Amino acid sequence: MDLEAVRTFAAVVEAGQFQKAAADLAITQQAVSKRVATLERDLGARLFTRTPRGAELTIDGQAFLPHARELLRAAERAVASVGTGRRPLRVDVIASRVAPSGLMRDFHRAHPEVDLDVVMLFDVEAAVGAIRSGAIDASFRAVAAPGRSLPEDIESVRVLDEPLQLLTGPAHALAGARSVTVAQLAGHRIWMPGIAPGTEWAAYYDDLVAEFGLGIEVTGPNFGSDALLDTVADTPALATFMSEHTRVVWPAGHGLRRIPVTDPTPVYPHSLLWHRDNPHPALAALRAHLAATRPALDAPGTWRPGWVLPR
Repeated sequence: MDLEAVRTFAAVVEAGQFQKAAADLAITQQAVSKRVATLERDLGARLFTRTPRGAELTIDGQAFLPHARELLRAAERAVASVGTGRRPLRVDVIASRVAPSGLMRDFHRAHPEVDLDVVMLFDVEAAVGAIRSGAIDASFRAVAAPGRSLPEDIESVRVLDEPLQLLTGPAHALAGARSVTVAQLAGHRIWMPGIAPGTEWAAYYDDLVAEFGLGIEVTGPNFGSDALLDTVADTPALATFMSEHTRVVWPAGHGLRRIPVTDPTPVYPHSLLWHRDNPHPALAALRAHLAATRPALDAPGTWRPGWVLPR
């Protein structure tokens, strides 16, 4: 069914005359008559009776009118669902407890009027593909890892350099330290079973190991953060890295310690990625918010891999 013909039918009903409907629609009276005739042919029913006073609905026209109006309302809702700025801003934060999730919570508090859909995509290639297809508007990632250059239509800006901390149990040799240097970590077992090969964080820790000669173990199944915290708390020989803004809660009896790492402080580089042609106004608001609240990048005494984009 031709939606323009339905819209013209409704305009004639509203105006009461073909001529006035034509003026309201900014088309000719002949075009109005042609559209109504097409609709009547499609429906197999006569919708109007011409009278000296204008056009009156037939019984079939009266029956069709509420359905015509519902069709037009449905069309308006369909357009509104995809109109720029009328749908929620969809942003990938990778996981619920990491820094990007916190950045989006801060944005929501600053801009409660913006509708958000927060999603969690594990793989950077899936995230970039979702940005290019329009399935999401933005993603937080570390870019650009070796062999993972961004497509030309994807823009990025670094929004946070997040310091790493050492997490130990109460019986670990370094548990009483107020801070530890990277050199002091040499020879200690740092267990990180959640590092998946091929991810940007795997590339990050590969460079960290190569740069400072650390021993990072990724053996064993990854049962999640709770199991990791249980093991670190109970095993004096093990520690793990945890980013400063990672949100975790552990039982009081665990006695875990979060210890700053210095000389230099390894920082994990978070960037926001988006498609250069994305017109969503809330995306511009998110970028402006992140720019206004961004801490200093490349601070003295910090380390990041050489492949990190400086923007």
